[in-house]
Amino acid sequence: MIRLLDRSMAEPAENLALDEALLESAGQPGCGGWLRFWESPVSFVTLGVSQVAAQEAHLTHCSEDGVAVLRRCSAGGCVLQGQGSLNYALALPFELFPVLRGLQASYTHILGKVGNAFAACGINLAHQGICDLALDGRKVSGNAQRRTKDALLHHGTLLYRMDHDALERYLREPAERPAYRGDRGHRDFVTVLPCDPNEIKAAIIVAFAPLDAGAIVEPALMARTQTLATEKYRDPQWNFRR
Repeated sequence: MIRLLDRSMAEPAENLALDEALLESAGQPGCGGWLRFWESPVSFVTLGVSQVAAQEAHLTHCSEDGVAVLRRCSAGGCVLQGQGSLNYALALPFELFPVLRGLQASYTHILGKVGNAFAACGINLAHQGICDLALDGRKVSGNAQRRTKDALLHHGTLLYRMDHDALERYLREPAERPAYRGDRGHRDFVTVLPCDPNEIKAAIIVAFAPLDAGAIVEPALMARTQTLATEKYRDPQWNFRR
């Protein structure tokens, strides 16, 4: 049984830490896995685990405006988080979901489920590149993964509101880009879903039902989240290691 957790933390580091804590939890015996929703109350930039900060973000602009730059535990590209960017995170054990063991197969499976759920609502999304969902050729969802021996963390953004000025101010144009993007800049490439957050959540829940909506978050999980936030995600040596 996948457990449903609709929980946004107040601080960017805590939101990234909770996703990693859920991955650790999913790798434990007897955990059926998690689906979490969250949305940051403040804007921040999140780097993929292997990205070079100065190549992906306008660090001077971020510093001037008090926009934190953090590094997440998963791969993928640089993302601007904040209000209007609803995140979903799936932390699932391979034992119960063997289709997720292969990288490409896992993206096809998960993004296919998401696309089918939105199609039932009359919104036709296409799986583009390795890990994007696009509406009429424009990106509305970027996704990334981290894998352990026993479990998968798949998380992504689902955009329902976008400040393109902020996107251009804080994020550099990426050197690596999927073929379907072509030479389009952020403003012409990224768009939003014609849904509100509750409608988006409802579609994702349908995609991954059945869910245990009454799941209890153990104190140990939240304690682990705080430890990761303190020892990793607030640490400049982690965030600016590259």
